[in-house]
Amino acid sequence: MGTRQPLDLFAFACMFGFCLIMASQQVVLKAVADHIAPVFQIALRYGIAATLLLLLIRTKRSQVKLAPENRFPALWIGILFTLEFLFLGEALRYTNASHATVFLYTSPIFAAIGLHIKIPNERMSRLQWFGIILAFAGMAVAFMGGGDNSLNAAILWGDFLALLAGAAWGATTVVVRATGLSALPAKQTLLYQLLVAFVVLGLWSLWSGQTEIDPVPEVWASLAFHGVVVAFLAFLLWFWLLTRYKASQLGILSFMTPLFGVLLGSWWLDEKIEPNFIVGAGGIIIGILLVSGHGWLSQQAGRFASFRS
Repeated sequence: MGTRQPLDLFAFACMFGFCLIMASQQVVLKAVADHIAPVFQIALRYGIAATLLLLLIRTKRSQVKLAPENRFPALWIGILFTLEFLFLGEALRYTNASHATVFLYTSPIFAAIGLHIKIPNERMSRLQWFGIILAFAGMAVAFMGGGDNSLNAAILWGDFLALLAGAAWGATTVVVRATGLSALPAKQTLLYQLLVAFVVLGLWSLWSGQTEIDPVPEVWASLAFHGVVVAFLAFLLWFWLLTRYKASQLGILSFMTPLFGVLLGSWWLDEKIEPNFIVGAGGIIIGILLVSGHGWLSQQAGRFASFRS
């Protein structure tokens, strides 16, 4: 595999669009929640995306068979992926889309802790541990609230579910990195996740009585956006970018997503952004930046030191 190139203007434009799409998914789910339950909509979008991805794989005559040693890890990432979006879908019933986006994107924190435990060469530096502490302090501040106690209790429960979604996402990363799944094509790994999520979330929606659909135009537009744009095209764009550009630099730009999520929630859904949430979200994002971007930050610090000397 060739050497990854540094970011250019095209990559930045792609990442800007990717982060905007990923940030808007929670907002769109919340916007049509009165017409279709978020969990059921997520199940349907993964059914659409899995069908499209399977057609793409078949068109390119790619293999989807698993070696015996990868079958259990593949099941695990399917379960974790499903839990991530089950928690997210339920979170959106109680909390704001902006809150859900920020807490969902705490996943690098949980991934870094898991990789530190599982993989020897993924040990964290002091700067990363400081980022962990800062992010958890930000979470504590973001969880604080005031005003209506019953409303705060519902939002707090939704925030906690969104945090669990972030933890499940981080655990998925650990399983992929620590097993033979890391050597598989990204489209193949994604297909297993989509299929398991479609089946399990569909059954959950049926069991919990969340399968009713009010067939207004906004619902069909949302399903098309989530199934085709978010879960299919955006994921493929991300994996394509990873094959051409440096993952560390792409990761730095991905921090635009929670920022966009907060802004879109405030603008589109008129969500109130509490001062404590702004402060807490700032701590979370900076902490994640220190954890995930420590390599790039160290490189920039080295260049600055060399320039001064």
